[in-house]
Amino acid sequence: MPTDLSPTARALRAMQILQARPGVTAGELAACLGVTERAARRYVGILREAGIPVESVRGPYGGYRLGRGTRLPAVAFTEPEALGLVMAVLNGQPAAADVGDLVGTALGKIIRALPENVGRQAATLREYASAAPDRLSACPDPATTSVLVTAIADRRRVVVAYRSESGNQWKTEVDPWAVVVRHGRWYLLCHCHRADAVRTYRVDRVLQVQQSTHTFEPPDDLDPVAALEENLGTGWEFATRVVFDAPPAEVAPWIRPPMGRLEPSRDGCVLVGSTSNPTMYAQEWLSNVPFPFRVEGGPELRAALASLASRLAAALGGRPMDDVTSGPGSSGAGLSE
Repeated sequence: MPTDLSPTARALRAMQILQARPGVTAGELAACLGVTERAARRYVGILREAGIPVESVRGPYGGYRLGRGTRLPAVAFTEPEALGLVMAVLNGQPAAADVGDLVGTALGKIIRALPENVGRQAATLREYASAAPDRLSACPDPATTSVLVTAIADRRRVVVAYRSESGNQWKTEVDPWAVVVRHGRWYLLCHCHRADAVRTYRVDRVLQVQQSTHTFEPPDDLDPVAALEENLGTGWEFATRVVFDAPPAEVAPWIRPPMGRLEPSRDGCVLVGSTSNPTMYAQEWLSNVPFPFRVEGGPELRAALASLASRLAAALGGRPMDDVTSGPGSSGAGLSE
């Protein structure tokens, strides 16, 4: 930060920091301003003298924060910040390039509120940049997401109505731990009381959310992203069990978290999981693993893989499956009897 700023400029900068980081400590504020803690407290005093309510809370979770009802100046963006915002929105929501899109409408309001020199560049970027939609992404209902995030913040248990990819619907009471965005999809990481286990639900498939009167405490060492990756392949309708004739270290790079948990076995490794879409599991995931395998569990997955094998055989002119699987480049995939 420049060292030649006036006390007034530093005080305004302190207010911006308090606005962006409620609960900031004197030490953190001093580091952001490039001054001593004593000087940082002096700038807080200047803000209070100017009639801006700055509250301070003592204790390990204390710090400075602006009081409720504080009237703040308009948000200002630098040109790199504005361009970065437009790029991030278009990357996560390609439809935002269309002014008729909900997010696109909000983005347009932000651009129009920017200073002319900054807004002109942001508007040009939005007009001439194109984003290809991600077929795997799914945008959940903002109202549903808002209710879930509020429940997470309040540590309030909720009852969710859910529809799986296969069309099954159910209601269950959960402790909502976190909302995690992964590869364009929004997931609710939670503890399901019906299953008494950790579950991950796609937020775009949540039909309804009702808050209950019960509260909860999330795990102390919770890492939402790591927990989501670990549990993506558990709790779905159709169980899966696939045995690979290769070491776990070689198979692991080809296994996506939603496919399940890879465990070592005497002759290779075993993939244990579940899915709500056996066809996708067989066609898009399992068929891409370049190692011999056999399906030992999950009649739905066995049927999906058999259907895929028949289609591939038909594409080769109806050659017998023995000829197909023994040809060059064969993965040796098959169904266990």
